[in-house]
Amino acid sequence: MTREEMNKYNWHYVDFLVITGDAYVDHPSFGAAIISRLLEKMGFKVGIIAQPDWHDTKDFTRLGKPRYACLVTAGNLDSMVSNYTGNKNHRKKDMYSPGGIPGKRPDRAAIVYCNRIREAWPGIPLVIGGIEASLRRLAHYDYWDNRVRRSILIDSRADILVYGMGEKQMEEIALRLSKGEDIGQLTNILGTVYAVREKPREDVIRLPGYDEVSNDKRKYADAFRLAYSEQDPYRGKTLVQPHGLQYVVQNPPAKPLTTEEIDSVYELPFIRKSHPVYTKYKGIPAEDEVKFSITAQRGCFGGCAFCALNFHQGCIIQPRSHESILKEARLLTEMPDFKGIIHDVGGPTANFRMPACRSQLKRGACADKHCLVPDKCKNVIIDHSDLIELLRKLRSLPRVKKVFLRSGLRYDYLLYEKNPEVLNEICNYHVSGQLKVAPEHVSSRVLKIMRKPGHDIYKRFKEKFSETNRRFGKQQYLVPYFIASHPGCTLKDAIQLAEYIRDMGYNPEQVQDFTPTPGSLSTCMYYTGIDPLTGQKVYVPRSPKERKMQRALIQYRNPKNRGLVKEALKRAGREDLIGNGPKCLVR
Repeated sequence: MTREEMNKYNWHYVDFLVITGDAYVDHPSFGAAIISRLLEKMGFKVGIIAQPDWHDTKDFTRLGKPRYACLVTAGNLDSMVSNYTGNKNHRKKDMYSPGGIPGKRPDRAAIVYCNRIREAWPGIPLVIGGIEASLRRLAHYDYWDNRVRRSILIDSRADILVYGMGEKQMEEIALRLSKGEDIGQLTNILGTVYAVREKPREDVIRLPGYDEVSNDKRKYADAFRLAYSEQDPYRGKTLVQPHGLQYVVQNPPAKPLTTEEIDSVYELPFIRKSHPVYTKYKGIPAEDEVKFSITAQRGCFGGCAFCALNFHQGCIIQPRSHESILKEARLLTEMPDFKGIIHDVGGPTANFRMPACRSQLKRGACADKHCLVPDKCKNVIIDHSDLIELLRKLRSLPRVKKVFLRSGLRYDYLLYEKNPEVLNEICNYHVSGQLKVAPEHVSSRVLKIMRKPGHDIYKRFKEKFSETNRRFGKQQYLVPYFIASHPGCTLKDAIQLAEYIRDMGYNPEQVQDFTPTPGSLSTCMYYTGIDPLTGQKVYVPRSPKERKMQRALIQYRNPKNRGLVKEALKRAGREDLIGNGPKCLVR
């Protein structure tokens, strides 16, 4: 990261220069660390410039011009999500910056960084990746601008965009550049996007162009539907979207990593802490969140509409082996500040440890239906045996006292499990007093739009969870997460949720305001008012006032929300909930 370090190792140059919007933490939960260690394993010298001063080019050039390419990422989050709340206010804390200090990265960091590099070194090969690039790779609605923006590849002036997790793509890009190939020749790599001026070949799927989708919401919904249907590594086809005189070409997704491949990624020689330059800040907040947690798999076939995972990690589960996970766990136990607790073992969904069905690894995921909603597909395999075996091995390790599951259990998948020992074991050993789950809402209409299981499924799981804990004499509770202002949710739906919260005697401290982020099905619905997969119109609570009212209804017990709740009830014609009765929400 510094010239002093280069001199220490007698480096006169770096092969690749990684520019990231996050502080540098050498841990496998950080994408820049994974790519850097992967390139190092391949024999390349890697320089890292974390959170550069973007006001001029000076900070970008302090390690010198790299031999092969600059690799740019905005960080682990989209920079607009890092910088702003769902109500477009500046965040007071940046979890990925030293000491949590905000303002260390610009808005639209990937674009800003790339354009500074173009100023410093006009002809250098420039590769863009990470979540910001991945989810903005085609023309996309931007909530903060409230308009459709061009592909980030065009605005950044990068040569090639890597989407998805990126290991296979970066290996091929690095090898081919080091062998002397021109960056313009790298047009056949799976999981990448590039731009050309020539008219594309005929055997591609042509999306409505930028001019069309930015002026016609129905065209935008059509483009999203086409792209959404092709995000599969086995059956996905090449997509082409015109942008003025250029064509943005998206190659099909990269193939999922095998267990051996994903093991090799997480067994790279990470130091597992932030760089010493951050010592005076007492570290990086996000580092503490993952320090004693283990990523056990990638991918999720849950299909929630508000999640963009389909466009990034994909829906095919890629599990690590038990041996690799146990090896990492032993490393954690040797750390001086390990207290005997592994905080989490999981991934996007903790209890998905295998592909949804046997055919996914042969023909890919289905294009026209989801695995678990609106009902469970008959081909879905419900099997927690591998997870339970893994957890037993982990908690039997010396110095390990507790192993918790905190990265989200899919409660419907757990409910469908016929072996009662699975929930028994989870309740007995792997819940820290509270188990966080995400029913998100209670309205059947809203849940259908969210692509979430019906509320009756949650109620059945809640009863089963409570019964299991009673049987073992444990006082453990479900902590449900709810989303306010999701597309499809009217004030009447929000009041229905508030009444449910009232009846269960729950006072939610955390409520997630729906924030339209690039890549999700829900964001397309928010912008267009159309469900792109069905073509049906969807009500969207867009006004800041209604968003505040929906959130206030969920937290109606907070005295600060009294005025908003009262106004919402009057607007919805529910004055019966204003008064002194036991069912009233406000006096």
